[in-house]
Amino acid sequence: MTMLDRRLHAYRPDLAEAGLKGKVEALRFVKGAPARVAVPVLGLRPEPDLARGIDTELLLGEDVTVFDRADGWCWVKAASDGYVGYVAADALLEGRPAPTHIVTAQRTFVYPEPELRKPHQAIVSMGSRVYVAGEAEARGNRYVVLEDGTAIFAKHVQPIGALDGADYVEIVTRFLETPYLWGGRSGLGIDCSGLVQLAMLMTGRAAPRDTDLQAAGLGQPIDRSEIRRGDLVFWKGHVAVFEDPETILHANGHSMTVARENFAAAVERIGWLYEQPTGYRRPIS
Repeated sequence: MTMLDRRLHAYRPDLAEAGLKGKVEALRFVKGAPARVAVPVLGLRPEPDLARGIDTELLLGEDVTVFDRADGWCWVKAASDGYVGYVAADALLEGRPAPTHIVTAQRTFVYPEPELRKPHQAIVSMGSRVYVAGEAEARGNRYVVLEDGTAIFAKHVQPIGALDGADYVEIVTRFLETPYLWGGRSGLGIDCSGLVQLAMLMTGRAAPRDTDLQAAGLGQPIDRSEIRRGDLVFWKGHVAVFEDPETILHANGHSMTVARENFAAAVERIGWLYEQPTGYRRPIS
């Protein structure tokens, strides 16, 4: 049987997703059941163990397929990028209305009602998806009202179908100074490939989650001499976005933030640990 990437294919000796029947060995094959993330940010781990670091994060309102539930964990596959792993079972819900809007601010607050002076109930990230049941106005501010009566500032969301192929680099710049977080994929903390993926999501584009997957198949390879705004540069285990031919934007463990850096200086600084860049790619619009 073929050895498949466990990040993108749900299979274990005892259980596998139905689509892998005949491709992997497992005692049972299941179709899985749909569910939706019900918390602001949800860590996805390679094992059902809180001591294990996260591989990635799922955001409020994102869909998953659940293949197994046991001991407070769900084994899932994310609908957005196909990533497989374990999440807390109590962070998922079933049978909720499909989201209608997506958060476009880097971060925003969820209030118990349409009133900014009320203590907020949660902080949600750009990319979070919500079902808008109505609208309201208070003290001159417009809010969208969610199904449970909570509210978000209306200018911080837009209809999901309204995302388009705008300049994703501008989205990246909104994350400057955001803390670096290994496996992070939100406005509360983010890593290098998560930054690329989320920024592209917000302009209606799909991107793989991890750096090696992006380096292998995101857009098309280009030469250093061709670099322009929006192109990507890869090192082993790292990716950065060109703001212009001499400047990059990246979430990095050196500054522990999303930072703007001169490309030549970054190559020299990174070289001692990750050697020279391994390639350049241009995301396809």
